Amino acid sequence: QVQLVESGGGLVQPGGSLRLSCLASGFTFRSYAMRWYRQAPGKEREWLAYISNGGANTKYADSMKGRFTISRDNARNTVYAQMNSLKPEDTAVYYCNTLVDRDYWGQGTQVTVSS
Repeated sequence: QVQLVESGGGLVQPGGSLRLSCLASGFTFRSYAMRWYRQAPGKEREWLAYISNGGANTKYADSMKGRFTISRDNARNTVYAQMNSLKPEDTAVYYCNTLVDRDYWGQGTQVTVSS
């Protein structure tokens, strides 16, 4: 079955960086686009970034442009999120997502930006 497992979250000071990972299994990873989302307390889930199956095409939400880079390693079945210049308002649970026969989500990884 399809599984997505995020990791790499944690506590970081404002201005810091984090690299999130999402390890995928149960489907042909290289054939599917991947996305990152986040959900802050009391807010709706927010789309952040998209990467095509081969990695050649990426798209970003305006809120993350210039601070967030999505990438993937199809040999490792992993998609990454490099986040820089983090702000307290980036505090959220971060999820990876793919659409195979339906939407699949990981369990999320908590990112807390605080001094």
